Amino acid sequence: MAVPDMPPLTARRPQRARRRALITGAIGALGLITALATAIPAVAAESTLGAAAAQSGRYFGTAIASGKLGDSAYTTIANREFNMVTAENEMKIDATEPNRGQFNFSAGDRVYNWAVQNGKRVRGHTLAWHNQQPGWMQQLSGSTLRQAMINHINGVMNHYKGKIYAWDVVNEAYADGNSGGRRDSNLQRTGNDWIEVAFRTARAADPAAKLCYNDYNIDNWSWAKTQGVYNMVRDFKSRGVPIDCVGLQSHFNGNSPYNSNYRTTIQSFAALGVDVQITELDIQGGSATTYANVVNDCLAVPRCTGITVWGVRDTDSWLGSGASALLFDGNGNKKAAYTAVLNALNGGTTTPPPGGGDEGQIRSSASGRCVDVTNAGTADGTAVQLWDCNGQSNQQWEQTSSGELRVYGNKCLDAAGSGNGARIQIYSCWGGDNQKWRVNSDGTIVGVQSGLCLDAVGGGTGNGTGLQLYSCWGGSNQKWTYTA
Repeated sequence: MAVPDMPPLTARRPQRARRRALITGAIGALGLITALATAIPAVAAESTLGAAAAQSGRYFGTAIASGKLGDSAYTTIANREFNMVTAENEMKIDATEPNRGQFNFSAGDRVYNWAVQNGKRVRGHTLAWHNQQPGWMQQLSGSTLRQAMINHINGVMNHYKGKIYAWDVVNEAYADGNSGGRRDSNLQRTGNDWIEVAFRTARAADPAAKLCYNDYNIDNWSWAKTQGVYNMVRDFKSRGVPIDCVGLQSHFNGNSPYNSNYRTTIQSFAALGVDVQITELDIQGGSATTYANVVNDCLAVPRCTGITVWGVRDTDSWLGSGASALLFDGNGNKKAAYTAVLNALNGGTTTPPPGGGDEGQIRSSASGRCVDVTNAGTADGTAVQLWDCNGQSNQQWEQTSSGELRVYGNKCLDAAGSGNGARIQIYSCWGGDNQKWRVNSDGTIVGVQSGLCLDAVGGGTGNGTGLQLYSCWGGSNQKWTYTA
């Protein structure tokens, strides 16, 4: 029987525009409202969750159980609606290493293969956890257990190297209640640095995967558990421990209800320089209003990069069909919560890409200078800079419906990395997320792959100032206007 990722519910949880601003910049409040109302053309509403989320560069995913892939009703909904997949149990410790040193990826591969064959990305779940450990691991302790954890992370990540979008490296390591401290577990008893060791091991095993800490009951900003995890992430970022995202499981119920400070929680983690992913969303009772609130809170924070619901239909939920916690009923019918989520995604606060066709200049609000391809170069890897606006072809950018910013017709604005300081260049368009950008109503341009902002290096304003990716902080060197 599958074991859920959280304790029983009785536990207290405590297109474009001509001659108008497309990207709003340094204009007055009234002008901002007017510009947004007139400059950004309407985008046709999408009819599925994944497509609607993709308008703002996000994903909308679900948990998939390998044993249900033979259910055509199940797979039809999953394939149609979602663009990210998490294996419900098939990539956990007991499934992937049932015997010490002997790995079994048959069930995990079945989920993975179904996902990629249907054009979906995959989140890995989970590498280090006190629960669902095989019997052999439960019998270990101390340095022997520590090494077994390291070996497990390496074994699983090496198998899926380069294939997994993000891994829940460590799961549920903090205690419930008011301590704000770590959970007592066999892994914790190997030493307080075990989480750091897990993340460093994971980075070395697969540098391309985003590395996440995942937990339940860290949704309410006022709770001690939330603050404990926040302090850990802040410490990790300050010391260079590799962590890229925080997963909010967001299992909402009577003991752990949605709170209006949820957006504050998302914003606060994002401000540390990590992505936030809503990883296991379900809402007992299926309140359409609460589902819409959760989606809108994510849309309001650029670094909230996606949402996963923990199951397809109510009958697939680990809570049982009576909890009515998901977006489809047991017969596969769309519930009111589904409509609320889809409407929120289609009307989100992040401006979707406006399409393509018109070319225009992207002008820095801080300097008034334009995004310019250095020396009008056309070679892959040519740097992009600020330069006096002159209307030449190396300053003419077209935004496509897929979120690219093209110059010369076939070269894309391209991030040469995904971390702070990553160089911005042009490169032949190939469809990668490092060439896709979210154009936001606050004037920022955010990389889809990184969640970081297009930034003038060092706050520079002069000719030749380079461009880079950098954590979004609201500075005028990260604000842009577009004129066609």
